[in-house]
Amino acid sequence: MTSWWRGRTLQARITVLAATITLVCLLGLAALAASNLSPRLIGSVDRELSAALGPAGAEVSAGRPLSGSAPVTLRVLDIAGAPVDGGTPAGLAPADVAALKAGQPVQRDGARYLGTVVSAPDGSQRLVVAGAGLVGFAAAVHYGGVWLVVVATVGALVAGFATWLVVRLSLRPVARMRGSVRSLPPGARLALPDSHDELRALAEEFNALLERQEQASDRLRRFTGDAAHELRSPVASIRVQAEVAVTNPDPELAQETLSDILTEAERLSALLDGLLSLARSDAGEVPPASPVELVSEVRAAVARLPAGAPETRVSTAVAQAWASAAHAEVELVLDNLLRNACRYARGQIVVSVLASRSSVRVVVDDDGPGIAPEHREKVFDRFYRIADDRARSSGGTGLGLAMVAETVRRRGGRVQVSESPDGGARFVVVWRSAAGGEA
Repeated sequence: MTSWWRGRTLQARITVLAATITLVCLLGLAALAASNLSPRLIGSVDRELSAALGPAGAEVSAGRPLSGSAPVTLRVLDIAGAPVDGGTPAGLAPADVAALKAGQPVQRDGARYLGTVVSAPDGSQRLVVAGAGLVGFAAAVHYGGVWLVVVATVGALVAGFATWLVVRLSLRPVARMRGSVRSLPPGARLALPDSHDELRALAEEFNALLERQEQASDRLRRFTGDAAHELRSPVASIRVQAEVAVTNPDPELAQETLSDILTEAERLSALLDGLLSLARSDAGEVPPASPVELVSEVRAAVARLPAGAPETRVSTAVAQAWASAAHAEVELVLDNLLRNACRYARGQIVVSVLASRSSVRVVVDDDGPGIAPEHREKVFDRFYRIADDRARSSGGTGLGLAMVAETVRRRGGRVQVSESPDGGARFVVVWRSAAGGEA
């Protein structure tokens, strides 16, 4: 049933819902009206009997003959219920007579009675009774309820048709918009309606979606082209060196060539690892965050630096600093920043860890050539390299800083680059504190 319902059009579902709700409401009102129909009719009869009974009681008290007329029948009885007006017996049981003397209505044999006790001129007590027949009463109640149900059903059908018509007219602009989307050329946008309503908001959101999709497609094309270009260089180098090693039988030259091949293979492996990491990030694969202690992670990253790396000093005013991240992410960020600093530092690297209530910072300073201000926003782009002394013979892949920025960004942090006190580059990484504050 659920699958069938979901397969219906929006117009059909709204129409069915509107008709069903209307039918339920009208049937509820019909049932309420039918339940009150019988008491209302009885109350109407009682009011008419009471209106005739008052003047009749006054006439009996004055000793005048009754002047009642149809449809109300007036009778004068004694206290025991026997007729004293010369008419036939009233056909009332003793219990009915007692109820009438008490002022309570009585219903018997398809008739409704109401009575009152008055004093005749001779001082005797008389029971004046007003009665009216209830012919057709049951049929009126029955058919009244039936007609209420019929009216409710017809009202629901009319409401359903009106809803279907209104929804059809309301969805016409959506159908036109769908046709425009189907024929929309690349790079074009939907024309915005003149009215400032939900359709205009939908068109604006769709245009924004197209803009984001085109930007993502452009980034993917650039990324694919850059990746192909970057992969071509180490692969071609490995191939050429392998051909040299195969064609030259000199063992020393072959050993030197294999060493160069190993270097290129390591570069290729690092490039592929970086591409895989960025692809996972683009796909939204984010491991769960947990508290990570940065002081110990920085010291461990410094210990992983290769032999011959510039002197690296860790400076921190706190014993521990907890960041909300993943352990692997912190290792990736610190390793890439330190490798980048080692590549360009002349003799010293300083790593500082700073902590506040809402954020934790890692600052990496080197004494290398630094980064010119016009390049500082672009160094975090993928495959971006600076054509100056900082990029000279670096052997990098152009992905390290891009992975750092992407990894920190998806945790709600940020990365900045500026000039260090030693004249080189300063990279500042800000994570949210493990206590949950904003970076």
